[in-house]
Amino acid sequence: MALTRDNIRDGFIAKMLAEGPPGFRISTEAELEASLTGMFAGGVPTDDTHLFGYGSLIWNPAFHFADSAVGTVHGLHRRFCLWTTLGRGTPEQPGLTLGLDRGGSCRGVVFRIPPKDALEELRIVWRREMVSDAYIPRWVTVRTAAGSVRAITFVINRAHERYAGRLDEPETAKAIAIASGRIGPCAEYLENTVAHLQQLSITDLHLERLLRLCRQACQEKAAPTSPPTGT
Repeated sequence: MALTRDNIRDGFIAKMLAEGPPGFRISTEAELEASLTGMFAGGVPTDDTHLFGYGSLIWNPAFHFADSAVGTVHGLHRRFCLWTTLGRGTPEQPGLTLGLDRGGSCRGVVFRIPPKDALEELRIVWRREMVSDAYIPRWVTVRTAAGSVRAITFVINRAHERYAGRLDEPETAKAIAIASGRIGPCAEYLENTVAHLQQLSITDLHLERLLRLCRQACQEKAAPTSPPTGT
């Protein structure tokens, strides 16, 4: 099932976690609202709010925005560093999703949301990204061709039990190639991310290497096994 504006707003992700294996801590509506409004002085945005996307928000934002631009964040980099056992994997075969981890830099998309729409649209984003405590919302500086803006983004929570750390590329690609969950195959997530980065002329050599390794692993998985030969 694809994530949509409507099913995210209706709590699909929280319901999916609730129906999954025990061990997931699901944020309450009160906790989500407190986390969101706590990002703003006085609890309400008074100017345009910018949101920095580095993965699926680029190719499936599911929220309304006024415009967007390519931008760069320094001090954080995009990495498959969060195990998923529901959306893009299973408890038996976990997949991996992207997070922003320490070090380096990341080119992605910064979205602008007018103040009158910001809380409503960000509530959708919070129900998607903050339904558990795997991510930490942070203000970062995004450098764009038109200048720098402050934007909200979601950084991996290194203390979370599903934080994968720094896996090597073959291990990462293998996990992505064989995992699939309620939202779809993990490989689809990687394919979509790389394709849309390339459309935006964003080069991510790490993800492009992962994609080549993942495609190779998928081909090996799909190849028929030859029957044993007798003597």
